[in-house]
Amino acid sequence: MAYWDTPGASDEWYTPQEVFAALGCQFDLDVAPARQGADHVPAASRVKGDGLAEKWQGFVWMNPPFGGRNGLSPWLERFFDHGNGIALTPDRTSASPWFWPAWARADLVLFTRKIKFIRPDGSSGASPSNGTALWASGHAARAALQAAARAGFGILAKPLTSSPEIPHV
Repeated sequence: MAYWDTPGASDEWYTPQEVFAALGCQFDLDVAPARQGADHVPAASRVKGDGLAEKWQGFVWMNPPFGGRNGLSPWLERFFDHGNGIALTPDRTSASPWFWPAWARADLVLFTRKIKFIRPDGSSGASPSNGTALWASGHAARAALQAAARAGFGILAKPLTSSPEIPHV
């Protein structure tokens, strides 16, 4: 589920099937499932309560709540500690409280075109103000993001583990 800043509207948004089609994989667990019971993520199971408190296992899908300035930080920490899955976030590279720490831990990141998320009633939302980033942690996640990039779904980036010396020009 994604939370967009839409005053007066629902804060629950679902990942469209085009994302899962591009990734071409099945997940073991959806760690942040829709509150309204929608069953749209190709996952064998879903957490029943608080995704941050429950046990995670296998290859996970994580589209966490986007609300709050630092709301993504605990989700991304837990995601990278788990080490096996794909996470979806806004592509806010300037969001230093969470983006840069996540970048330092990611295996790969796929910057997608703007994705129109789905409302609980099944209708498509308007184009969001920013793009989306898909984060890979683990072998299966890297393979899925590489497949999506080959299919033209976005631009694939590989974070460096250490900062190379940048020559002066």
